[in-house]
Amino acid sequence: MSLAAAAVTRRFERRGTSHTALENVSLEVLPNTRTALVGESGSGKTTLLRLLLALDRVDSGAVTLDGTAVVPVKAKAMRWFRKRVQYIPQDPATSLDPRRSVLDLVATPLRLLGAEGDHVALATKALAAVGMDDRYLARRPAELSGGQNQRVAIARAVACEPEYLLADEPVSGLDLDLREQVLDVLDELCDRTSTALLIVSHDLSVVARSCREVFVLCDGRIVETGSVASVLTDPQHRHTRDLLDAVPRLPHQRTIDSQEIA
Repeated sequence: MSLAAAAVTRRFERRGTSHTALENVSLEVLPNTRTALVGESGSGKTTLLRLLLALDRVDSGAVTLDGTAVVPVKAKAMRWFRKRVQYIPQDPATSLDPRRSVLDLVATPLRLLGAEGDHVALATKALAAVGMDDRYLARRPAELSGGQNQRVAIARAVACEPEYLLADEPVSGLDLDLREQVLDVLDELCDRTSTALLIVSHDLSVVARSCREVFVLCDGRIVETGSVASVLTDPQHRHTRDLLDAVPRLPHQRTIDSQEIA
């Protein structure tokens, strides 16, 4: 039982040359776990995320869900997968239709997935779970703050009660208070529903706050993996150390404090 990438390789042709975005990468997200995939911009995080979401095809290797290979096909044929694996985008402003109300934004995917039950009731319940009450249901994205739009994106992802939730830089661009609020929402939802969470990020402070296991990606390869506690307090690869050095801290702090680690 898992969502996994098994020795996947993905190449892209650009102007007659071949670029290898991922090479022989393996990653597994187990049920009821909180995992992080970290790396700098250009490391291959987005490519791997798209493969795990069945939005792109591998050149070799396989993406599997509970041992069954997942290959992108037409939308209707992917409903079984979309009900079980959902996505929280980095920038909800680019993924939320500005013409639709908050309630419609969350209810429409339920209809498209053929979810059982009253879609309006399910959408309202999901919005309430992220702190969006009846006052917000008729509003549109332009009438909401960045943090509120991110809550709508989370509600839309969890409304169908997926088993796996993949979040791409879920608090990027938010101020400190909003970051904590959004991460608290994700923590509470995962605790209550036993949903597995994969956070894709370059920010190790977010990983320390919310995850238990971490995979470090560099130049299309996994270079380090293990528990967050071991990897962040005793990094073995230079790339992991570089990511740690990029975390803002007070002058006397040399590493992420142990109490910061989830």
